[in-house]
Parts: sequence; structure tokens; C-alpha cells
Amino acid sequence: MAAACTRALGKLGGAFLRASVVHRSATASYLLGNGFRRAYCSRGTGLRSKLLSARSGGGRLLGCAFLLGGGLGWYQAVKVSVQQHMAEDKQDPEGALKLVLYQYKTCPFCSKVRAFLDYHGAAYEIVEVNPVMRQEIKWSTYRKVPILMVNGELQLNDSSVIISSLKTLFLSKDKSLTDIIHCYPEMKSVNDRGREVTEYNNKYWLMLSEAETAALYPQKGMQKEEMKWRQWADDWLVHLISPNVYRTTGEALASFDYIVREGKFGTVEGFFAKYVGAAAMYIISKRLKSRHNLQDDVRQDLYKAVNEWVAAIGRDRKFMGGSQPNLADLAVFGVLRVMEGLQAFQDMMDNTKVKHWYRRMERAALNHEGRA
Repeated sequence: MAAACTRALGKLGGAFLRASVVHRSATASYLLGNGFRRAYCSRGTGLRSKLLSARSGGGRLLGCAFLLGGGLGWYQAVKVSVQQHMAEDKQDPEGALKLVLYQYKTCPFCSKVRAFLDYHGAAYEIVEVNPVMRQEIKWSTYRKVPILMVNGELQLNDSSVIISSLKTLFLSKDKSLTDIIHCYPEMKSVNDRGREVTEYNNKYWLMLSEAETAALYPQKGMQKEEMKWRQWADDWLVHLISPNVYRTTGEALASFDYIVREGKFGTVEGFFAKYVGAAAMYIISKRLKSRHNLQDDVRQDLYKAVNEWVAAIGRDRKFMGGSQPNLADLAVFGVLRVMEGLQAFQDMMDNTKVKHWYRRMERAALNHEGRA
């Protein structure tokens, strides 16, 4: 996540410099290049956003700052190499799967997968992908995260497909993972911005027999409820994260301060990553607020969503899954967890009813309570 902001810095600087030459006395608008990735990613997609206007003198100076920041960030991405570990093309003596998760640490979709694996006590290795160069996944035609490699030869894409596939495998003894993933066909389309997107059919379904389904969902409506809230986490909750963690300039700085600490930047590199990145993401968060029709105070949308979730669980259940978390519990927990340590998270805990459920989920994941 630490290098996520650097991809656009050079482009921003170039835009400022070019504009100050071509429009020496005019005021111009600049577009953010599609290389910028949100530090708190949403399916790893790029985002274009109009940023600001700058006059010739100030624009040229600011352009230099962006270029310098981008150059330093690029240098950091090259300097800090991440060793790539591919899963061995075999199973261990106990028959456990060899799992390698390629991720961005603060991506909510990646956090969902970690929550699922932790809860079920599955051993896995993490490879942190550099958001700028993405050399760690250069071998993959699928260029987003999370990616889960299984036994070094089977690649699973998309967080919900990964979770549904593995849950099906854990519960169904007569199916191979290769057979299971064929039940989630890939579908490509072009979105309203003209960009090709990849989706997966059936990704909230578990491919179980009638008897297995009845055992997992003993009460009427449990399966439908789980699927509904899993999709809600992907389609709504996740889009509340960035507008809230970058809500104000102070919160944006705090978020990028965390990025710098996690990325172990040097003093000068960290300065540009923190201040230039925070400024850019603060502006982008306003665009996201408009895109998703959020209130002026985006905290209220977060509070409302979280309280709706708690109300759906009700007073008589510890989790949506009853006495144990189900896949909807794990999805919502994984999304919310990426805000830990930031003001948005503390405000959510103080101003909603989510705290007790969240702490139960923490213990369940930490203690691998779904291992059996």
C-alpha cells in the first residue's frame, strides 16, 4: 500500500509542467492519470479525477514537487525488493493445501480473504505486491489482487470466488478444487467508463450437495441471508472506506503516515509520499463521495451501514451465522478491519453498536475457531 500513491505523482508533475508551458497565463484543469491506485483499494481499479487549477508560476513549481515525489517513490519501489514465494507444486505430508496469497495489506478485498483463512486456521504465505510495479504478479495475466495460488499450479482470483471455492472444498469431500472453480466462470464486459472489467458468475454460491447445504444452513433463509450480506459488503460497504479514511486533510495525512511507516520509507521519501499522496487522496475522496451519492458528512453513511449490519444480526445471535461466524460475518469484518488504527475506525466504534460483534469476530479469527 505504501507505494500506491507514487504511480501518479510523476504523471501529475508532468501535467502541471506541460500546462504551465502551453498555458502560460491561463488557468487549467488537470486530470489524474489512471495509474493512481487508491491505497485502500476497491477491486484494484484505477481512478481518474479532476484535481485542481494552477497558474503558470505556481503550476510549474508544484509540478516539480510532484515529479520529485514520484521519482523518490519510484526509487523506493525499486530499492525495496520483495522476495516472491511461489507455493510448491505438492502437498505437505499431512495433505494440507499450500496457499500463497498475493495482496495489498490494506485492500479490503484482501483483508476479507485473510479473515476467512485465519478463522479456518488455514496456513498460508503472504506476498505483499508493490502497487507501483507489481513485479510480484508479473507472471499473471490477471493483474488485480487478491490472487491465491494453491499448490503452485492453481490460481484463484477475486476475493469472493476464493472464499466460496475454499469453503466448498472444506465442506465437500468428493470435489476437487479444480472442479469447483469451474463453477465460477469468468465474464468480461466494458463498464460505463469504457474500461474492461472481469466478473465471476455464482461467486456467492457454495457448490454443495443438497445434504451438505441443509447441514450448513439448517434454518430457512440462512443461505439467502448470507449471500445478500456478502454482496452488500462488496457492493456498498467497501465503497465507504476511502471517503472516510481520507475525509479531512488531517485524516488523509494520518492515513499516509501509516502508509509511510508500513513501507519503511526514508525521511525524504516519506515526506513526499505522505504529503503529496495525502493531498491527492483527499481530493479523490471527494470525487468518490459524489460518485456513490454519500452525505456531506460521510461518517453518517458509515454509521448507518454498520448499524444496519448489527440490526440484521439482531439481539439473539452472536453472529449472523448464529453461534459461529458465517461468510457474511467474515466479509464485513474483513472490510472494516482495514480502518483499524485510524480515526474513522475509532469513530465507528464509539458511535455505532458494532463494538461487541467486532470484538467477538477478532477473537474468532485470532483463535482460528472455524478450524474444525
